[in-house]
Amino acid sequence: MHSREQPTAQLRRLAHVQDGVVSREQALGLGLGRHALSRMVGEQQWQALAPGVYLTANGAASWRSLAWAGVLIGGDDARLGGTAAGYLHGLTAIEPDPLLVLIPHASRVRSRDHWIFQRERAGARMRRSTGNPPRLLVEDTVLDLCAAGGPDDAVSWLTTAVRDRLTTPSRLVRALRGRARHPHRALLVGLLGDVAGGVESYIELLYLRDVERAHGLPSGDRQLTTVDGRVRSDVVYREQRLIIELDGRLNHHGMEEFRDMWRDNVATLDDWLTLRYGAWNLTHQPCEVSDQVAGTLIRRGWAGLPTRCQRCRLVS
Repeated sequence: MHSREQPTAQLRRLAHVQDGVVSREQALGLGLGRHALSRMVGEQQWQALAPGVYLTANGAASWRSLAWAGVLIGGDDARLGGTAAGYLHGLTAIEPDPLLVLIPHASRVRSRDHWIFQRERAGARMRRSTGNPPRLLVEDTVLDLCAAGGPDDAVSWLTTAVRDRLTTPSRLVRALRGRARHPHRALLVGLLGDVAGGVESYIELLYLRDVERAHGLPSGDRQLTTVDGRVRSDVVYREQRLIIELDGRLNHHGMEEFRDMWRDNVATLDDWLTLRYGAWNLTHQPCEVSDQVAGTLIRRGWAGLPTRCQRCRLVS
């Protein structure tokens, strides 16, 4: 058989880079003949994931193989968006299915099986893509995910992206300014300032806005790391030697719990006091939490006085 009828070394390397997925045009362009291509599919050495897109193996396609296939099906300038891009950027640990594939506005591709194809409006996002398989930049990914959910979802996506150092508040602000529309623009503008100040989770935002600011408490320092670099504290009032720890998890076991115990013990030896609150306290008892924190701050030397928020006035 002619050498063109055998898979070439270039084709094998391409399939390796693209997680075992190649298009018909790529295969032919690298020297694989049409008859060889038909034979390999017919003998189930390769399998067609979609017309003109092949998995160069006979096993189940991995998630990354499906991601590459979606981009190849989408054609030139196609890229992953939504939670598919979020997964590749490390914003979520869940492999989404179906995968969102963004295609140029002039293109027409029918959604099928594992892929949803969505036409992009000009100017809606930055034109540059990143990574292999190509996907939205992390800033556009975060803003899209924020737009797709409610306010709580927006807080979660933003804080995750900044906490994990995938981007910065200033880069997100620039990306937001480049968009003519966003359903949560006002929320994001305010939130990005809080995130830049150290807020790393929704529960920390609740404490900042519904406890500290709403009741006129002094502004604590956030995400301070101990001298030995072993642990961080959520909120610290240095002058009063008071630490606030916030935990949104239902269960808190294992090494995390032991780290917290160690941190509390070290703080106690240095005459620091730690108060702990969970998500339920901050969503249902923000005024009661404020009373406890304010009372402790006053006993430890704070010369100010707390104020009453609108909720305080309603329940009194």
